[in-house]
Amino acid sequence: MRVAYYERTGPADEVLQLGEMPDPQPAAGEVRVKLLWSGVNPSDVKSRAGLRSSKLAFPRIVPHSDGMGVIDAVGAGVDATRVGERVWVWNGAWGRAFGTAAQYVTLPAAQAVPMPEGTPDEAGACFGIPALTAMHAVLMAGGVAGKSVLVQGGAGAVGHYAVQFAKLLGASQVLATVGNERNAQLARDAGADGVIDYKREDVAAAVMKATGGKGVDRIVEVDVAANAAADLACVRAGGEVVVYGSGAGKFELDFFPLIVKNVELRFFIVYNLDLEQRARAINTLRKLLEKGVVKHNIAQRLPLEEIAKAHQLVAGGAAGGNVVLKVA
Repeated sequence: MRVAYYERTGPADEVLQLGEMPDPQPAAGEVRVKLLWSGVNPSDVKSRAGLRSSKLAFPRIVPHSDGMGVIDAVGAGVDATRVGERVWVWNGAWGRAFGTAAQYVTLPAAQAVPMPEGTPDEAGACFGIPALTAMHAVLMAGGVAGKSVLVQGGAGAVGHYAVQFAKLLGASQVLATVGNERNAQLARDAGADGVIDYKREDVAAAVMKATGGKGVDRIVEVDVAANAAADLACVRAGGEVVVYGSGAGKFELDFFPLIVKNVELRFFIVYNLDLEQRARAINTLRKLLEKGVVKHNIAQRLPLEEIAKAHQLVAGGAAGGNVVLKVA
């Protein structure tokens, strides 16, 4: 099979290679997915670049945890009727050597989720990390029904989904920060009641004005290191800041505003959702997809051969949405 891989960390155009590997065979309890699309996420880019560790967990790594394809073989103990099923996969490369930047991937059957009819193929490569991150951020801690929500980065890969899910799942008001007019329109189209250009506006002042001086009930945060001070100013007393990302490994929070406002800080990484959390997120996503109400912000569709370019786009934050690779 055709694969993209790396055997050392470093710049994308230096370490990513294309080559051939034997077709994998599913073990007991596994399925084999013939991949059509592979999703590229910031975590994939950071791992390849060696930003977390320069030491590889495996001698050779086929990257990417997200993907979409068709089950073409099953291992012992898996229902054979799953062959031919359109699926999206999650955690393809999490703790594993062989992810979705390949023509085939084998993985536990539960990690291949049926695709609702009518959902675009390439969108399935955006579900494992972007969509489920957004969904868990909205559903956790009692959900957002009747609450006001601020999505930091409301046009990004996660943020675009978070705006939609918050609105679709009952939020009373959804605000989003953006960096330009194009992204403002994306956020509005996703359902944002108000957009704030963080490059030109005082985010906290804009949020207070939009909420009548109360602040928002929940913030969905893409970069706590950059936005911590603004978050404390935007969240209402007793509100929640849900963090799924940070642009820096360390950051500071002022203690007094936190304790005076009884602010709840919640952190999570989508790879480590427990079984109940993941099932809830997947099932809620499925219901919305079946209704045909979810929009997908796929900014770049590139061939597998341009994987280095895809990584560079994601690393630079210039993609303006999800980046997917066409495998087959």
